[in-house]
Amino acid sequence: MATDLKASFEKAAAESQSLAKRPDDQTLLQLYALYKQATSGDVKGSRPGGLDFVGRAKYDAWAKLKGQAKDTAMESYVALVQKLKGK
Repeated sequence: MATDLKASFEKAAAESQSLAKRPDDQTLLQLYALYKQATSGDVKGSRPGGLDFVGRAKYDAWAKLKGQAKDTAMESYVALVQKLKGK
């Protein structure tokens, strides 16, 4: 089961790079956060400074997923990519 999920996740990660239409910024942040949670676990390090708007937004999006299991993040990521592909 876990290997099937990992394969689906890796496929979705590759597909996310070639979507027909670029997702909006909120969706991109969600993809980033789910990917990081699935691959690295809970957010690490300190929150970027106030002038690093992109870094701060990425950190905050990832921090919201703190405590979520890697498998759950993988499943959510795969589902989101499928939705973006229109499936």
